[in-house]
Amino acid sequence: MSQKNQTLGEFIIENQASFKYTSGELSRLINSIRLAAKVVNHEVNKAGLVDIIGAAGETNIQGEDQQKLDVYANDKFIQTLTNRNIVCGIASEEEDDFISINSQDENNNNKYVVLIDPLDGSSNIDVNVSVGTIFSVFRRVTPVGTPVTIEDFLQKGNQQVAAGYVVYGTSTMLVYTTGAGVNGFTLNPAIGTFYLSHPNMQFPENGKIYSVNEGNYIHFPQGIKNYIKYCQMEEGDRPYTSRYIGSLVSDFHRNMIKGGIYLYPKSSKDSNGKLRLLYECNPMAFLAEQANGKASDGFNRILDIQPEELHQRVPFICGSRNMVEKAEEFMRMAQ
Repeated sequence: MSQKNQTLGEFIIENQASFKYTSGELSRLINSIRLAAKVVNHEVNKAGLVDIIGAAGETNIQGEDQQKLDVYANDKFIQTLTNRNIVCGIASEEEDDFISINSQDENNNNKYVVLIDPLDGSSNIDVNVSVGTIFSVFRRVTPVGTPVTIEDFLQKGNQQVAAGYVVYGTSTMLVYTTGAGVNGFTLNPAIGTFYLSHPNMQFPENGKIYSVNEGNYIHFPQGIKNYIKYCQMEEGDRPYTSRYIGSLVSDFHRNMIKGGIYLYPKSSKDSNGKLRLLYECNPMAFLAEQANGKASDGFNRILDIQPEELHQRVPFICGSRNMVEKAEEFMRMAQ
């Protein structure tokens, strides 16, 4: 029986049998993510002391300026997953295309692909605000032993076998699910070990926090504008408290613990929304649903959306179930 202060390694071993695929490959994959997260955490925590903050001078596929830590985190996660011969393919928010992993073993039977946002919220690095890593894991759909194709990555979120995030904050936590609830592990930096600190994490059905970039209010669809006004109205348990960090991992993590809703809708500036379906929305939606929450694009379940391209963007509303359903109600009424 899982209990607090159990190490992540012990937890993985104890719960491996409850996962429907028992080859041990997924367990090794989670362990690799744990290792890369510790390396990135070390760099994040000394960012003010070395030449690792600031822009890298490059832009990613979305046309966004890459930070030095973006590049570092991307390299470390790809390097760790590749060198340990665990996955057959990787797709990263920082890469133009997916990476096919060709094992030296002719009988390579690796079955998993990983999609990753190596450093979410990296624009906050220079001002010492929490950032994170988001990951999503699928079983490949093309034949084992052949090179991966785009089809392996463009799967609906409801086909994920694991997802999670690492938040690099006042403490470093790894939170993940394999479809049997959500558990959080806190890093003890003195010995480099993650311990189970937040077993069976759950969104409260209701919350009092709404997280949205209100500076874009004028650009939002009318349904979102009406919902924000509802949140601000003095009635019953409202007004709600506005809390927006600008790092999806940090905002999601706080709202899951305290109860709340995160909104990044489409707008007149971003007609399809801004968050990426494969690297951000799908993994967070999987976590939310496993933690008694809900994730939607305003009208549809995020996990039921069929991806059409690697860097596809969608509107995203996620958090406490009753709050998300209320936001969806306002969206429908405004149509």
